[in-house]
Amino acid sequence: MRKIVSLVLAAAFVIMTIAGLPACAKKEPAAPAAAAPAPEKGAPRMNIAREPFGSLPDGQAVDLYTLTNDKGVRARLTTYGAILVSLEVPDRDGRMGDVVLGYETLDGYVKNNPYFGAIVGRYGNRIAKGRFMLDGTTYKLAANNGENHLHGGLKGFDKVVWGALAIKEAGIVGVRFTYLSKDGEEEYPGNLNVTVDYTLDNDNQLAIAYEATTDKATPVNLTHHSYWNLSGAKTDILGHELVLHADKYTPVDAGLIPTGELAPVKGTAMDFTAPLAIGSRIAKVEGGYDHNYALTREAAGLAPAARLSDPQSGRVLEIRTTEPGIQFYSGNFLDGTITGKGGIVYKKHFGLCLETQHFPDSPNHPNFPTTILKPGQTYKSLTVHKFSAKQGKATPRAQGIGSSSRSCGMARNDILAKGVPLGKENACTLS
Repeated sequence: MRKIVSLVLAAAFVIMTIAGLPACAKKEPAAPAAAAPAPEKGAPRMNIAREPFGSLPDGQAVDLYTLTNDKGVRARLTTYGAILVSLEVPDRDGRMGDVVLGYETLDGYVKNNPYFGAIVGRYGNRIAKGRFMLDGTTYKLAANNGENHLHGGLKGFDKVVWGALAIKEAGIVGVRFTYLSKDGEEEYPGNLNVTVDYTLDNDNQLAIAYEATTDKATPVNLTHHSYWNLSGAKTDILGHELVLHADKYTPVDAGLIPTGELAPVKGTAMDFTAPLAIGSRIAKVEGGYDHNYALTREAAGLAPAARLSDPQSGRVLEIRTTEPGIQFYSGNFLDGTITGKGGIVYKKHFGLCLETQHFPDSPNHPNFPTTILKPGQTYKSLTVHKFSAKQGKATPRAQGIGSSSRSCGMARNDILAKGVPLGKENACTLS
């Protein structure tokens, strides 16, 4: 943990140095460079590169950044939506595989993107009926998910072009993305200045650090929306094993809005406190998993949130965060209508999201941790994704853990968005 904090501070130091600003903290010494063997001739070296990624219909240019570490792990990021386009990490045999869903080209993200790899905001997740009250004023937001507001509205942070600055320092490479969300954008109050740093280190850790300031009180809940598939999208994620460091979750109503209760997971299909294949109990959860978990933590700062593993490839993803919650979404709406990278058709449950966050609809639940940012305050959040590979032979997929028997035509979220009543004709079952 000390090393992660050191690397994040090092990134901040180099950016402030470039901008001509004084560093706010003394830079801690990095791990001794002499202890690490020099890369072999022809081996990958830590690097960052930029290239054009196309243009939007209005002519705005979009760039693509490629981050590479000394071990060959490679992350590609675009200024459109601050999206993580791809992330290649090794399996147990050292073979690289892309573990996030997405598109090869900008056009796919512009025309039909269910938030693949994006930074979402100003408010990630849902706000009931697109309405909240703040300082005596009622704010009405776009209802873009049935009667509710989702992921910042019609044109959230996932659909804008961000400013970008390359970061390169001993032991890390990264990109600093910046965006000004103006007062009244998507009906939110206040000019919100947002900074998101993606950094990659030689421990195969991808860190995402968020900061924001405002000139008016406003709700803020930023998160990252990658769809993970540790098999490299060779199969669905139902055989992935998941641990969530949470003994409570927030139950939801038919519109996926929290009821306000914090319910124990013990004895329910929501319990991932021990490693469990995602598909083992998903049939007991109406519509699949799309729930916020209240993380169990003993103190502030980085704390374990989730551990995801693929028994077939051996790949492991561990997530730590400063956030109080994590949204586990099992890719319920993916129905084979999207063809992604490599010509792969994304069928139901072909990816899952683990979105570190404050709780959904927090502005309407005073008992939830607050998401209101006021002038003079700085919103800060950090999430670290660490990749490794478990050695040994591939574990056969357990019996009873299979793909959906059909695509279900319309998934729950699509049904809600279109206002179609939930009925037997829309029910989805697993075999």
